[in-house]
Amino acid sequence: MHYLHNLDLTEPILLRLVVATLLGGLVGLEREIRHKPAGVRTNMFICLGSAMFTVLSDELASKFVGDHTRIAAQIIPGIGFLGAGAILRERGTVVGLTTAATIFVVASVGMAIGGGLYWTGVFAALFIILMLVMVGWLESFLSLKTRRMVFRLTTPAIETTLASANLAFAEVNVPIQHFQVLHIGQDFLLEFEADVSFHQQKKLTGKISSLGSKFEIIPREVVSASTSF
Repeated sequence: MHYLHNLDLTEPILLRLVVATLLGGLVGLEREIRHKPAGVRTNMFICLGSAMFTVLSDELASKFVGDHTRIAAQIIPGIGFLGAGAILRERGTVVGLTTAATIFVVASVGMAIGGGLYWTGVFAALFIILMLVMVGWLESFLSLKTRRMVFRLTTPAIETTLASANLAFAEVNVPIQHFQVLHIGQDFLLEFEADVSFHQQKKLTGKISSLGSKFEIIPREVVSASTSF
């Protein structure tokens, strides 16, 4: 009987932790697909930790007679500190604000699940994913947001190709932020960095993809991640 009594108490708590972990993982999966810093594991741990602290805040207060919100109240400044670490200043612009905001709302999902508000937490998590996907798509479609991309072009004729590539960037009205030339065997690798919208990227692809034997476009953050140790 004592075992069954303890099982009845722990089952809802374990369920809350599992649900919080799954919801955090779903949000993190969207971030992982878009190559953002806070991915699946990060958001899983944030959501799980928030749920765990919310449960502990209530359980410990019931056991020792205290304030039921004391521990849970410290989640917000703790998450704020974590989110601040995701915000970076790069080349005169601030990046990571969406990641920090996502961390903040994922923590609130964990707190909702930890407090037993399952439907509230599930709805919030699904709504977060919907907003991230839909707003991101609208920003790209309407050219409201630019992204730092690396354009790589391999060619044996450097002077002609370079002149044509520069003309293509000028026609699309995209300033080149960084440029370098690498000598690879008998060919040259031209690498351009530029902040482009979705439509500008498509136009540039059409204009310069035929100038060399090999052409590729890579997000700048992916290049940075692959070259860091």
